[in-house]
Amino acid sequence: MIRASHIHKFYGELEVLKGVGLEIAKGEIVSIVGASGAGKTTLLQILGTLDQPSPAPAAHIEINGQEVTRLNEKQLARFRNRHIGFVFQFHQLLPEFSALENVCIPAFIADIPKAEAESRAMELLKFLGLGDRIGHKPAELSGGEQQRVAVARALINRPDVVLADEPSGNLDSASADRLHKLFFELRDTYGQTFVIVTHNEDLAEMADRKLTMVDGQIVP
Repeated sequence: MIRASHIHKFYGELEVLKGVGLEIAKGEIVSIVGASGAGKTTLLQILGTLDQPSPAPAAHIEINGQEVTRLNEKQLARFRNRHIGFVFQFHQLLPEFSALENVCIPAFIADIPKAEAESRAMELLKFLGLGDRIGHKPAELSGGEQQRVAVARALINRPDVVLADEPSGNLDSASADRLHKLFFELRDTYGQTFVIVTHNEDLAEMADRKLTMVDGQIVP
């Protein structure tokens, strides 16, 4: 599902990623751990095409058979919208819109008809235990509920890969535990591949595989 090799990232003279390579299978849940500054979020952003690796002759990123480093900006945006879902530490919901409307936004960007988008969104929100909260705005939802809306938004376009950056970082322990278990339920139900950057050791150990980053490299 994901193949990356020789991924470097420089910010000025600072080399944040030092030739990272990895392979992740379809339907796998992989956690990425490491100290702050190890390069975890930078790697996740590059895998998600939100950022580009620094030029290197052998650099290669392939997602579901597509070599993404060869796409232009417009093609990348389209690929990202249709094939990659994102869950961030801060849910980033739009406050003026309801839960249902927030979830539908990526579908509308993908030109999915309104009725189909709303049907998909309602199915996901019900699956996530939010069937009675679809009309509520973010301020009317708890932190855990807001994060589950963000998860539904990440899944609305049925992406091949879901990338999560500290998804439970702002949740209490009970909500975090429910969210962690939810990732596995989603994988089993919808077949997505998950790559999760986390400092939460419980979540990291639950994953099918744990990768550790140290100083811009994945270490054994």
